[in-house]
Formats: sequence, structure tokens, C-alpha cells
Amino acid sequence: MPIQKILIANRGEIACRVIRTAKKMGIKTVAVYSDADANAAHVREADEAVHIGPAPSSQSYIVIDKILDAIRKTGADAVHPGYGFLSENPLFAEALEKAGVTFIGPPVGAIQAMGDKITSKKIAAEAGVSTVPGHMGLIEDADEAVRISASIGYPVMIKASAGGGGKGMRIAWNDAEAREGFQSSKNEAKSSFGDDRIFIEKFVTEPRHIEIQVLGDRYGNCLYLGERECSIQRRNQKVIEEAPSPFLTPETRRAMGEQAVALAKAVGYHSAGTVEFIVDGKANKFYFLEMNTRLQVEHPVTELVTGIDLVEQMIRVASGEKLALTQDEVKLNGWAIESRLYAEDPFRNFLPSIGRLTRYRPPVEGKQADGSVVRNDTGVYEGGEISMYYDPMIAKLCTWGQTRDMAIDAMAAALNDFEVEGIGHNLPFLSAVMGQDRFRSGKLTTAYIAEEFPDGFSGVAPDAASSQQLAAIAAVIHAQIQGRAAQISGTIGNHARVVGKDWVVQLGDTRHAVTLTAGADAQVVAFAQSGEAVTVAGSWHPGQTHAHFLVNGQKLGVKVNLVGSAIRLRCNGMDVSARVRSPRVAELAKLMPVKLPPDTSKMLLCPMPGVITGVAVKVGETVEAGQTLATVEAMKMENVLKAERKGVVKRVAASAGQSLAVDELIMEFE
Repeated sequence: MPIQKILIANRGEIACRVIRTAKKMGIKTVAVYSDADANAAHVREADEAVHIGPAPSSQSYIVIDKILDAIRKTGADAVHPGYGFLSENPLFAEALEKAGVTFIGPPVGAIQAMGDKITSKKIAAEAGVSTVPGHMGLIEDADEAVRISASIGYPVMIKASAGGGGKGMRIAWNDAEAREGFQSSKNEAKSSFGDDRIFIEKFVTEPRHIEIQVLGDRYGNCLYLGERECSIQRRNQKVIEEAPSPFLTPETRRAMGEQAVALAKAVGYHSAGTVEFIVDGKANKFYFLEMNTRLQVEHPVTELVTGIDLVEQMIRVASGEKLALTQDEVKLNGWAIESRLYAEDPFRNFLPSIGRLTRYRPPVEGKQADGSVVRNDTGVYEGGEISMYYDPMIAKLCTWGQTRDMAIDAMAAALNDFEVEGIGHNLPFLSAVMGQDRFRSGKLTTAYIAEEFPDGFSGVAPDAASSQQLAAIAAVIHAQIQGRAAQISGTIGNHARVVGKDWVVQLGDTRHAVTLTAGADAQVVAFAQSGEAVTVAGSWHPGQTHAHFLVNGQKLGVKVNLVGSAIRLRCNGMDVSARVRSPRVAELAKLMPVKLPPDTSKMLLCPMPGVITGVAVKVGETVEAGQTLATVEAMKMENVLKAERKGVVKRVAASAGQSLAVDELIMEFE
């Protein structure tokens, strides 16, 4: 019997994604929402919406009884769980089955078998799937974790048996890190999944994270739909994904796909699912990591290269339909990239950021002039709030091109076109990765971010060519500001101002002496030092936060802010502050004193908005470098704050359970 009404037991972009396909299929939808999501996008887009409780997910989105009550109220005959929350909870699937409600997902037995990472590895080994060496039993305490880690051999990966999304995972390189990582993983696992069981396995050096998308029906048919490369990660959380992988050969793809299908069939799997592998980049060997019995966050890249709507297939399979295609009919066409836009500030070590989206303007979706395709899966809107209660993902920006280079170029352009204001976000970081030679060459590992940005992210330093481009844009913007001021003051008799042509543009420590000449359709900016000239077409006006310029014919989307007398420009991962002055004023500026920031070296400040979950020291205590001082939880992640050097605690200003804002004082040292 066809499904008539789907309740989406989720929120944000994935709820909006399911609603979009359901509407296309003529199926009605029901949204559920917490106090924090009363005005959320998914609530607005669904046909009906039901309130299910307070903001914390433990009191709303993961309370099975509240979801069942919403089903009864609305008469929904099917539930799509999305990802996270209850999507891989066998008790939820069982409860739906007992209530006679269709679960748009796999059978309970498959969720149980694959949801436990220890059990899943045993089943995988029995099915002939290559597995990573490790300790398959549960670990009771930190002492046992240290003993097991040492016996396996460092480095090791400490992982929560339940869940995913990078929660409850730590890499340990020695006994001390194994002890601390065990406890942090246990805490995160309990908080995120209500299951604090932990296991340990060998951590593969130079690893690539590559996963296979599988799709099965209720009649024993199962296919693999190619792979996704998910090696660009931070804190074990994926940031950039692509399909296909630049690493796999057709032979390795087939071998991984066949093993993924064998595992799916071993547990009677139907619906969409993903088998994740860790691939040794040196030895070209792959090992089973886990199976996600749900739709993955990064599923759009598979859809873009296969042309298959995975949500539609999940609904059809749940309705009892057979798969309409065979393995031979699955073709990979072109290349797709996904960039996860997070409410995390890369300039503050990717700390979560919350607040109102005062500006949210994604790039135009659909086919572009160069033949590429842009897709943006999102669950927010301009004026909406980014809450501290949920995952910090704002959107998933995807691009498709006939080749990998075309897809990357399309992504770089789309990122430059994306306008976000009001919160910290990782757009500059994503742009920086797109411009790196290592990324473009496909030399990826899960340590990519740590290796390429060992000291954190502070923006991309412009090279000589980029510096000239940005200086030229700054000069043109300054000229436009001066021109408007002259027009306005010129309306008040005898107050017209003369707009100068010769200026000095200072970008950081670099000074550019420039001369502007107005052309028919553009400004020509001549550089005195190099003797070169740059042609700039385009305009900017006060209040506009994003502008497009053609610089020597190259289109550049630039984020523009006026900060005092400076023009702040962000483009392609670069973040520069430009000051445009007359040559005389520029010389005088050299003599001005530099204002130094306040000294906070003796303070521990809260690095993000969050809740203090523990304070590990007291007043008068002497702490050593590397010693844990406090823990703070934000957006479902536990962050351990450690001492940077030896010192004595003078004052403790925060306590467990207290909510703090960014830079609020936690403790002070003598």
C-alpha cells in the first residue's frame, strides 16, 4: 500500500531534504519541533507540525514516546528518521513496527547488528569483509583501556560502540592520552547516544576514509552506488566529501562494493545504507570501519553522480517496491563535491558560534553557465537562529562538474558567492582548501587538516598576484565611496569634493602605490612598484556585504565590510584589511602608535558559548602544562581545556552547570 503521510523524526536540513522529495512524490509531511525550533525552516515547509518538548534533544527529538504521540495526533503512516537522533535506534524501529507504522529504513535486526560496532565487526569478518585489528570486547575502565591500547600498539582509536558523526571518538598516541580519551569518549557517547560502551582498534596512519553507498529492497536485491571520499575531517567529523574518490581504481571500487553488498546481505539489509572503510593509502588496502544503517549526511554527492534520488528510493523500498535498476545500470557520471557549512569560527580554532543569521544568501542553485551544477541543502533562513543545542551544520553546499577540476572550480566560485553574516562560520576555511594544490591533486588523508593547518587557521596569506587583485578592488571601492561622498556634499552649494587618483593601499604590511584611471566600463588600477595594471569592473555600495567584480576578466565574489576606516575583504579563503590613503596621509600613518590588545595571558576564558560540565582544579592549586582545567560542552561536543604552562590558580569564576558566553572568565592565575 502506498505511503500517504510521512512524519520526519528529525530537524534542520535533513528534514527539509526529506520534505522536498515527499512533495515531489505527492506525499504529505509532518514535522516535529522542540521549543528552540518553533520557527525553524522544516516546520514552515511541512504540511503539519507537532511540538514535542524542550530544546535539549534528550527531552524532545530522541524521546520515542513523544514521536509516537505525534504520529497518533497526525495519522502519519510512515516515519523517516533522517540521520542522528533516533535513526539508528532499534527500539524506535521496534516501537513503530508494533504501532503498525512503516519505518523508512532497514529492518530492526540489521540496525541492531550494525549499530553495535563490536558485533558489526564480527559479522563483517564472517562475511569475508576485511576488518581493522583491535579489541572486540567492551572495556570497563580507563586502566583496562590503557592496557589494551598498549597491547594493540599506539596509535589507537578509542570509539563509542553506538552512534557516529565523530561523537565519542579519540585518537591516543600514548598511555596518558588513552586514559583521558577513554573517559571523554565515554562521556560524549553517553550524552549523545545514551550508550557509553567503548571499544579500541588500531589507528591506521595515512588513512583515507572512503565509504560505499548501498541500496537494497525487501526481495534480496542489493546494489552499490559507487563510493564517497570523506577524508577531509576535523575532530573525526567530515567537512568536505566527494564522489567518486580520486584514489580508487575501478578494480578496488568493485572489490569494496562487492564486500559492502555481501555485508548488507548478511544482515538482510534493505533501504539505503553506507559501509565505511578505512583505506591504507600506502599499502592500498581497505578495512571495514562500520556500517551506517541510515541516510548519510553526504548522500547528495552520490545523487549528483548517479542521478538517483536516495530518499525516493528509501520511500519506494519501504512501500514494498522492488528496485527498478540492476548493478550494471548504475553509472557514475562526472564529479561532485560537498562542503559542509558549519557555525564554527575557523579563526578561533573552529569553536562553535551561535546567534542570529542577520544575512543568509546561498549561491543560485541549478545549472550554471559553464555547465556545472550547484545544490544547497539547508535548514536555515535569513533571520533564523543558530542554537547551541544541536549540530552546528548550517548547510551542505554541493557542486557537480564533468571533471574533478571543474567541480572544484565550481565549488570555489559558489563559496565566494555564499553570504553569511551574524555568526562565525567556516566559509573562509572551505575556500582555502579548494585553493590548495594538495587538495586539487587528490593527496588526501584523514590527517589533512592537522597537517595543512598545524597552527590553526588564520586565513590565506595572499600571494603577489592576489595581493594586487585585492588592492585593486580596495582602491576601486574607495573611489566609489569618495565619489558618492562628493555627489552628496556637492548638492550642498560649494561643498563638492575632488576625488583623488593617486593612493596608497595597505594590505597588512604590504603597501601598494596605485593610480586609478576611469575607463568606459571599468577602472584601471596601475601599480607604481611593478608597473603592472589591473582592470576592475563592478561596484559596491554601503550596506552591501557581498559584491562581484571582474578583475582582468576573472569573476571574483568578495565579502566586503567597512571596519572604521578600513575595508575588510574576504575572497578565496583570504581575509585582509585594506586601508586606502593619500600618499601624504600614508606617510604620516607610519608615525602613529599601535594599539595593543589587552593582556589575557593569566586568564582562562570560555572559548565558545556552552555549559561548563566540570572544573578540575581549585583556588591555590599549582597546575602543570597540559593539565586539564575544565570541560565545556557545546553543540553535543565535549571540549577539554588544558593549561598552556605551569601556574597557580588565583580565582575560579565558573562552576559545573553554568552557561557561559564566548570569552567569559572561567578562572584566573597568579
